Amino acid sequence: MPPAVHAILVARATPEAAAQLERTLSALRAQERPVDHLTVVVCGSASKLRDLIDGSGAEGAIEAPASTSFAAAVRLGAVRVPEGRALWLLAHDTQPEPGTLAALSAALERAPSAAIAAPKLVDAQDPSVIVSLGVSMTRFGRTVALAGGEVDQGQHDGDDDVLGADVRGLLLRSDARAHLLPDPALAGADEGLDMGVRARLGGRRVALAPGARLQAPVAGMAGVSENRMAHAYAVRTAQLHRRLAYAPAWAVPLHWLTLLPLAVLRSFVHLVAKAPARVPAEWGAAVTVMVRMAAIARSRGEIRRFRTGPWSQIAPLRATAAQLREHSDPDGGEPVIRRELRFFSGGGAWAVLAALVISVAAFLPLLAWPVLGGGALLPMRETVLGLWADAAYGARATGLGAVGPADPFAAVVALLGSLSPARPALALVMLWLLALPFAVLGGWFAATRVSDRSGVRAAAAVIWALAPTFLTALVEGRAAAVLLHLLLPWLFFTASVAHRSWGASGAASILLLGVLACAPSLAPAIVLLWVLGLLLAIGFRIRRGLARVLWLIVPSAVVAVPLVQAQLERGTPWALLADPGRVWAGHEAAGPLLLASGFPTADPAGWGGALAWLGIADAPTAWVPFVLIPLALLALAAPLTPRWRAGAAGVVIAAAGLVTAHLAAGVQVSTSESQAVGVWPGSGLSLAWVGVVAAAAVTLDTGIRRRGLARLAAFAATACIVLLSVPSLTALARDEADIANGPASTLPAYVTARAADERDLGTLVLTAQPDGGVAARLVWGASETLGGQSTLQATDPVASDGDRRLAEIASDLVSASSGQVQDLLSEAGVRFVLLTATTDGPAETDAARTRRLDAITAVDQRPGFVRVGETAKGVLWRLDADPAPRPALDDRQQATARWILTTQAVALLVALLLAVPTFASRRDARRMPRVVGRGYEEADA
Repeated sequence: MPPAVHAILVARATPEAAAQLERTLSALRAQERPVDHLTVVVCGSASKLRDLIDGSGAEGAIEAPASTSFAAAVRLGAVRVPEGRALWLLAHDTQPEPGTLAALSAALERAPSAAIAAPKLVDAQDPSVIVSLGVSMTRFGRTVALAGGEVDQGQHDGDDDVLGADVRGLLLRSDARAHLLPDPALAGADEGLDMGVRARLGGRRVALAPGARLQAPVAGMAGVSENRMAHAYAVRTAQLHRRLAYAPAWAVPLHWLTLLPLAVLRSFVHLVAKAPARVPAEWGAAVTVMVRMAAIARSRGEIRRFRTGPWSQIAPLRATAAQLREHSDPDGGEPVIRRELRFFSGGGAWAVLAALVISVAAFLPLLAWPVLGGGALLPMRETVLGLWADAAYGARATGLGAVGPADPFAAVVALLGSLSPARPALALVMLWLLALPFAVLGGWFAATRVSDRSGVRAAAAVIWALAPTFLTALVEGRAAAVLLHLLLPWLFFTASVAHRSWGASGAASILLLGVLACAPSLAPAIVLLWVLGLLLAIGFRIRRGLARVLWLIVPSAVVAVPLVQAQLERGTPWALLADPGRVWAGHEAAGPLLLASGFPTADPAGWGGALAWLGIADAPTAWVPFVLIPLALLALAAPLTPRWRAGAAGVVIAAAGLVTAHLAAGVQVSTSESQAVGVWPGSGLSLAWVGVVAAAAVTLDTGIRRRGLARLAAFAATACIVLLSVPSLTALARDEADIANGPASTLPAYVTARAADERDLGTLVLTAQPDGGVAARLVWGASETLGGQSTLQATDPVASDGDRRLAEIASDLVSASSGQVQDLLSEAGVRFVLLTATTDGPAETDAARTRRLDAITAVDQRPGFVRVGETAKGVLWRLDADPAPRPALDDRQQATARWILTTQAVALLVALLLAVPTFASRRDARRMPRVVGRGYEEADA
């Protein structure tokens, strides 16, 4: 006679659980083989379910805290079950079909060696889909579901022997149930697998009963949570707990010691696998298991008391390689819908090649220039180590006692210079030569997010590369602006689909960091667009995409924290908008109307200078902005097209960029000697150009139905932009460009040669000002460098202690006062004094000339100064006395430097790992359309 069956039913005290519990109790009453006894364990207040329990015929009800797990609740109920009864484990959301218990009991009767009978779990929403029918594990303890998610066609009804099963609906034989109760330490995952392992070690097994069907949700009362992070935490906690519980006694300490190192390693793996939600779960599981040694001891004790055979008897039932491949399901999911890129067949490669030819023709002299200078450019460090030293927190390359964070742009310069480690300056020359083809390449790929038509992509690429603000930056030598224009299309390419995948989000976050490093003035507009992106993600209920959009700004925020903190502490928050690199006024800024047209300078696109070179004096240039009318009309029509959402997004981006440009034109936060310099508005115009080109491409793609008319509109807009680019592309040939050959150093060659031996050599540079004053700055090393500039110094409205000390020394030096200037300079670490005639700008004034000559006389008359002679950079003196070494960072500053380096490196490493493409990420990308917003809705991405 089969033993009596005692069912333990675990329920949550919630309104939703009440309805489910009622259905489960009805299913129990409908069993062909009735349940002999029933105990209900309520997690929460049992008063809410009292009526249902009283009418169920249960022999008793136990009230447990609401946080009680299923396994712990089963153990509470098992106390009321007398010996000699089989134990059936159920939850309030598991409804057994009428023949379930009969099939489970028959399975135990047919197999005397079976200690557990497992039913076939089917989806409560769709009973034709299998939720679980047996589980196994790999050699390293990873759980593998054997039939989850498959359509039930009876394909597994012949299976019988498995290593484990889902804990829901298990029937435990009476003589083994005391040793096989679910382990509460497993955090809600793998309880059934652990029970099967223990049964196997005790010489028993788990028997499948495919005829016993139990309807249950994929995740429910006894299932793993649907929340991705909670699910990952439960699964990993169970895996680590089982690893320590199953290991030989001598290996337990070794496994325990490897928990944290494994968490570090697996965090990298999760980031590369584009599953960052598993990282905190990984660490939470590792810490949880580390501190629960008592739970480990209890689990090991239960295994030891029931075990009768060796661990080798588990091996035949471990998951095979074929089962692992089937479990990973590489060919499952949605079909591939992405079209071919057609970069070569669609003309993209030809457009890049044409841009390269034009670039070489326009900048032909650069092929013979070893160093690029002029305009807003400065030399680069001669070594990669020096480049990265400029990018780190510490003593700055200019100033007396100046210690602080570096501009993020210094890291961009260091990265650029590292591409040519033997000659970093060559990287800047190559950047200028390849800027046009790189811009075409970026514009073409950005256009793939808007259109799949080859003509539209090519037109968008050319229009982007010939943007007036970009060509002006090339002519004026604005390295940050050039890099910004090259990065923006790739940011658009990745950020527009950042909600789809972590790979795109990681890449976009790195590109955004580069964009903000090159143009801090774009930060308000970028934050505004980011907030709008978050609101759209919330509005379209893209839950998984929300975290990806949130991540976009994290690396930029982490890297900017030191500089933001420094500016806020001294009360200069507006200084955060200052342009990085050399503070250079450049040409006359454009007025509001020209800025609204997309021109950053008063001479629109350089046509005024070009016409003057042709001999057309005082030629009007008011016609130039009207050349942009075709492009403007295409952009403004985008919100009226069938893809109005994408068109409206382009218009919003354009508006944000234009507003930024107008606001930046009125901000003056930097100073160059005695001159105030405003923020360059061209950065905002580059952002606006992204929106304009994207919106125009939308109109060309779907707004003009007739293909012939669309081609004509694209040709007209492109031809107008080509016309605007002529003066800039010929500026170098007409000798009207600001860029020039060199110099390799801003200091005389004598100083540069000495700096090779004296790494921290200091040079006091004095410059006569137009008003008769003298500007003083202290330069360390062989030259002022592009990466060594600091916005923190350029925007300081109040002289620091070092600045005041330097000013006092310079004042005494160039006057007739009888101070011990030589001793003061030696104490400051100065080896040379350089008096320059003038800086970039108008010719030297009479007052400046007088001050310069007086200064030369004063320094020549001072003892301890040896005049090296006249140089191309000015008059140079050398101090007789050996200077004091430059002070090293103190302990607090070194700790700050290490902390900044660590936090920034971690943020960048996470972003890089997320951005690394994998086979799975490329496969998922092929299942999404390349064009954003067309055909396939990404609301479920």
